[in-house]
Amino acid sequence: MSLQCGIIGLTNVGKTTLFNCLSNTPVQTSSFSAKANLGIISVPDFRLYELEKYQKTERIVHATVEIVDIPGLTKGAVKGEGTGAKFLTDIRNTDALIHVLRCFDDPNVAHIEGNIDPIRDKELVDFELQVKDLESVEKKLQRVEKIAKTGDKDAKRILEILQLCKEHLEGMQSIRTLSLSDEDKKHLADLCLLTAKPVLYVCNVDSDSAAKENSYVEKVKKSLSSENAEVLVIAASLEAEIAELDKNDRMAFLNDAGLNEAGVDKLVRCAYSLLNLQTFFTVGPKEIRAWTIKKGMFATEASGVIHSDLERGFIRAEVMKYNDFIHYKSENACKEAGKLHVEGKKYVVEDGDILHIRFNV
Repeated sequence: MSLQCGIIGLTNVGKTTLFNCLSNTPVQTSSFSAKANLGIISVPDFRLYELEKYQKTERIVHATVEIVDIPGLTKGAVKGEGTGAKFLTDIRNTDALIHVLRCFDDPNVAHIEGNIDPIRDKELVDFELQVKDLESVEKKLQRVEKIAKTGDKDAKRILEILQLCKEHLEGMQSIRTLSLSDEDKKHLADLCLLTAKPVLYVCNVDSDSAAKENSYVEKVKKSLSSENAEVLVIAASLEAEIAELDKNDRMAFLNDAGLNEAGVDKLVRCAYSLLNLQTFFTVGPKEIRAWTIKKGMFATEASGVIHSDLERGFIRAEVMKYNDFIHYKSENACKEAGKLHVEGKKYVVEDGDILHIRFNV
């Protein structure tokens, strides 16, 4: 599925270093860049290798997510200063955001604002996005007001929603913190509001703080406590070193740093969840593959992710649960135990389902 996570933040916070740890297409880091970088990341999933224990296969294929390294925002981006307008467009095209906050001291890496303050940095970025959203809301307000005067009921409700958004943004609050129903959100979909996008915050710390929180991280978590936002602590410089190691050496390196898992692996899984994605599997001697779908998708829609012909000619889906397959160790054993179910078009696929699609075109 073509869904994107955008990495945002101010200049010199470690965004591109983090991008290079995640992406299969590393790029050169620099203090100032005018171009977004696009990469593909594989989603770590131990279940693929567990499935291989009971179904030998020629290859394993992980689920993937697109990730975009968006150049650092600066004050005045919303006014088009620097290449600000381009940055905001890049953000608009993403489905979720990873906001990197600098939580480390380094005299060799200058901070654009002169000192380290992740709370201020977050507020600077939020302000630029809020101002841009306010412009969008006000433009639509003007259009809808004219329609509402004719007595159109839908227009009146949309007007109320836009007024709520305007007041919220004027109070320097992001739209994602405004309580709106799913129906209300549909009326805002055409605006692609920047501050409505889900956000994961990454505190980029020094290597010594990778396994424990420093004072900067504590301040960030305290500041975000009311937002119910997820905060990850990652040392991008350390992750860059880990990424260069042979896979067999990585765990020893992690253990020496007081970690039991690479931070980027946690980040990828969180990004996957942030995009409201989940995984189903196809299992066979040629390939064991993880497929990406949106949560709540029907079996027909999931089959279309594999190939459009499967969706067009869908007859039924034969479904096994991952835990059942691991427990009974084969498809035949699952059948004999009554753990293979035949489902129709409206079956809602669950995370970890193993599907075999029957179709006829």
